[in-house]
Amino acid sequence: MGKVTGFLEIEREEPRYEPASDRIRHFGEFTIPMTEGRIVDQAARCMDCGIPFCHGDTGCPVNNQIPDWNDLVYAGNWEEAAINLHSTNNFPEFTGRICPAPCEEACTLNLEDVPVTIKTIEQAIADRAIRSGWIKPQIAAEKTGKSVAIIGSGPAGLAAAQQLARAGHDVHLYEREPKAGGLLRYGIPDFKMEKEHIDFRVGQMEAEGVTFHYGVNVGVTTPLADLQARHDAVLLCGGSEKPRDVDAQGVDLAGVHFAMPFLVQQNRRLGGEDVSGQQQLTAAGKHVVVVGGGDTASDCVGTSFRQGAIAVSQLDVRPMPPELENKLTNWPNWAVKMRTSSSQAEGAIREFAAGTMKILGDAKGQVTGVECARVDRQRQPIPGTEFIIKADLVLLAIGFAHPIHEGLLTELGAKFDPRGNLFADTLSYKTTVPKVYAAGDIRRGQSLVVWSIREGRQAARSIDFDLMGKTNLPR
Repeated sequence: MGKVTGFLEIEREEPRYEPASDRIRHFGEFTIPMTEGRIVDQAARCMDCGIPFCHGDTGCPVNNQIPDWNDLVYAGNWEEAAINLHSTNNFPEFTGRICPAPCEEACTLNLEDVPVTIKTIEQAIADRAIRSGWIKPQIAAEKTGKSVAIIGSGPAGLAAAQQLARAGHDVHLYEREPKAGGLLRYGIPDFKMEKEHIDFRVGQMEAEGVTFHYGVNVGVTTPLADLQARHDAVLLCGGSEKPRDVDAQGVDLAGVHFAMPFLVQQNRRLGGEDVSGQQQLTAAGKHVVVVGGGDTASDCVGTSFRQGAIAVSQLDVRPMPPELENKLTNWPNWAVKMRTSSSQAEGAIREFAAGTMKILGDAKGQVTGVECARVDRQRQPIPGTEFIIKADLVLLAIGFAHPIHEGLLTELGAKFDPRGNLFADTLSYKTTVPKVYAAGDIRRGQSLVVWSIREGRQAARSIDFDLMGKTNLPR
């Protein structure tokens, strides 16, 4: 694939960013696009490696045919590359921006720490396809007369809705928020993915026949039973939104917040929604402590800097990982190694093996700091290692336990798995309630956008087969 000797002749090159001092002054995307020639060179590095782990389940949950579209880009056939890419991924401009790229971890060249820049090439193909007008609505030639309700317009719901509409079904997508996208719109900051990309896909899907219903909170403002009565199938694609419990004194102090309300409010501001009636969550002029070491924590870091924080510290209970993994032990799987996000590189103070012992406050109930201690491999505090970090704002980004059970899922009455997620297998995606299916984070727990797209596509295939007795939709 690509140029036979490309991986020997061409160095790995990644896109550059605007300087941190410039990009923290705005909330827009800050990646500087690479020229077409440089993208072609990077695609030429894709080697004929025999067994391309990059597009198996280990490397790519949606099974993108990565060597194929790398070869097409190298040959200058960008439109065919876009067709190939969209055959497995409904929204490559999303994943090209926010996927952590397990495909690059699985690339054979990662054995030498120089994997093909797959994510960059994917985004370049998707952006060029949209810019060139190659992405057009694919309207079903015939309607099936079957109706499907999808609850939740995150990546799983959007992918399923598009697939089912293209199969000829009458698809109705119910979303509790004023706009579509779920955490793509309200959780992920604009500096990682601007929301015009979601708006483009919503317009495409509306032209394909998907009907969006906004401001409908099924199970709260609208009974689930109403949808079950009106539609031939119901697919649940809500998120995993129940925060993990925080085992620390002081979480009820003023200035201590979970991460998602903080991120969601900022995205609402940028989206032009009215947040004047809410408590204003801002890092401006404050010392911020972010508890957690994942992507959500990193998003809090970048948002805090852009809001004008004085200093941002990030506490990670895990030990500092090695700079590089042991390839013979880890490859081609996702490895634990030192990773620095663009937000962390903007000036975050990172503390590893740091357990949050207590959140401190003053007599007025306002947070003043976080008492920490170094922890051992069992995450137990080590005596004598205590330290205090000043804090005017503490953001808890320690993940989510499972979907919210109250409301929709209580009314549904279906079985949960041992972790509290809605039970459904990965072949039929059926819950234990007839005609009701589940896909995405509501079923598998908090996960990656690319996994949600995969599950939405596969659930759509299962629903189409059950409704019609056959299906042409791909898994």
